[in-house]
Amino acid sequence: MQSTFKDKVVIVTGGANGIGKCIAEEFRRYDAFVYVIDKQEGCHFVGDISEKQVLEALVTEVLSKHDKVDIIINNALPLMKGIDECTFEEFQYALSVGVTAPFYLVKLLAPHLAEGASIVNISSSRDRMSQPQTESYAAAKGGIAALTHALAVSLSGKARVNSISPGWIDTAYTIYEGPDAVQQPAGRVGNPMDIANMVLYLCSEKAGFITGENICIDGGMTKQMIYHGDNGWQLNEL
Repeated sequence: MQSTFKDKVVIVTGGANGIGKCIAEEFRRYDAFVYVIDKQEGCHFVGDISEKQVLEALVTEVLSKHDKVDIIINNALPLMKGIDECTFEEFQYALSVGVTAPFYLVKLLAPHLAEGASIVNISSSRDRMSQPQTESYAAAKGGIAALTHALAVSLSGKARVNSISPGWIDTAYTIYEGPDAVQQPAGRVGNPMDIANMVLYLCSEKAGFITGENICIDGGMTKQMIYHGDNGWQLNEL
């Protein structure tokens, strides 16, 4: 990995905490030039990616120091609110962060992508399953999963574009026992390294024949069929 990512130019949105921070740290560990943008204050580019001018300023800063970009990780977290409380403006904001910003960032950087460039979009297992009152987040994550295969086709020969759909990822690396763990076929809750490892693989030459794919990393949780009374599951009706 050291030689794979040394001196590569990497942009990570939402990289101040959680999965994004882990991804950024892993690329830095392999001597890449990593640019993080996040709303949280810190030693990175601070800004709200829902704003067009913020993305343009980020790109200007990166290109003032480099003539190309090798890797883009669209990771920033959309707002999660449901149909009962989510306003029109809040829903639009979730889509702006989760879908429009990734599209526009890639559009701005498309002329500057290095040979063999890779783009990884962070979706969610909620792009295919839901809890009640999560419409804004589900729509944004479903949108970026679809955006992935569209970009993969449009950028054919210029960049590979894939997405990852994390399941339950505990960003504090908490070790869960009991039902929280055993309800997942892998027997545990995930952590950010489970996602970062796949990001590194997808951005490496080893994944050179993979593009347009969505890879769900959820410990098998979305593959387990649940029936009342089966395998110890019980539905407690309200």
